[in-house]
Amino acid sequence: MKALVLTEYGKLEFLDVDDPRIAADEVLLRVRSAGICGSDVHGMDGSTGRRRPPVIMGHEAAGEIAEIGGEVAGWSVGERVTFDSTVYCGRCPHCLAGGVNLCDDRMVLGVSCEAYRRHGAFAEYLAVPRRILHRLPEGVSFDRAATVEPLSIAFHAVSRLRIRLNDSAVVIGAGMIGLLAVQALRASGCGTILAADIDATRLALAANLGADVTLKADETDVAAAVADTTAGRGAPIVVEAVGLPETVATAMVCAGKGGQVALVGNITPTVDLALQTVVTGELTLLGSCASRGEYPACLDMLARGAVDVDPLISATAPLAEGASWFQRLYKGEKGLMKVLLKP
Repeated sequence: MKALVLTEYGKLEFLDVDDPRIAADEVLLRVRSAGICGSDVHGMDGSTGRRRPPVIMGHEAAGEIAEIGGEVAGWSVGERVTFDSTVYCGRCPHCLAGGVNLCDDRMVLGVSCEAYRRHGAFAEYLAVPRRILHRLPEGVSFDRAATVEPLSIAFHAVSRLRIRLNDSAVVIGAGMIGLLAVQALRASGCGTILAADIDATRLALAANLGADVTLKADETDVAAAVADTTAGRGAPIVVEAVGLPETVATAMVCAGKGGQVALVGNITPTVDLALQTVVTGELTLLGSCASRGEYPACLDMLARGAVDVDPLISATAPLAEGASWFQRLYKGEKGLMKVLLKP
């Protein structure tokens, strides 16, 4: 089969590789649409340590079942599906308690790190365990289904927060996850939603997708603007969707006393913490990793039109052109959000 392979850091090649062999509890998928995640873009240069060559990246995708393993029941060749990016064991204490995102033996499709290598979806075919499959509802295209993984991450982050009806909320970072978090917060009953970013195009998208106030972070004192909007009290709900020291710091000062901050951004492994702000304000910091069961609800919301992902899809392109699209994303080309590759 053909695949887009990270052969060395910074170098992607469109190559012939062996077809994947499925285990008894797996299915073989014919990939129809696969999204380039920011973690793939950041990982291709080796800076994250989680995309060690050679590896086929890609964990946001949808397709149809091409072959079924001998132990797989209840699924048919030709069914339209998507899948969780997390390959969980189903046996450890976390899995048995429903916390599959915290699985002791967790692997992520398209990730190659010190502990494991699991090839991903930038290929014609992909082997996927049956337990992470989800059927696509009628009317949900392969392209829309390829965005369910980031959508589930946004909804999981928001689900970690105790939101009261009409709570004000701030989203730091209007990238893919931040823009989906805006929609998740609106669906969860928040009142005034503020979105902060340094990119005017992304802020315009945030406004179109439900943000009441947009703040250009390199031109505005974001914390002061949040205070003005909340009668000086700060926001009870904050979602940090970048993961840089300065954006995490901004999230802390935007939160009001007793506020909650969901930390979903994960670019840098460590940041300084404004400990006194957290302690004296009794802030609740909530780490949010991947998702844990949100896929069915997200697929249903897509089918009903309760969330809109179409404005976030910047381009679709053949997988053969994937290396050039990676470079455009890596260089931070303006106007690009989600690029979908078609094997």
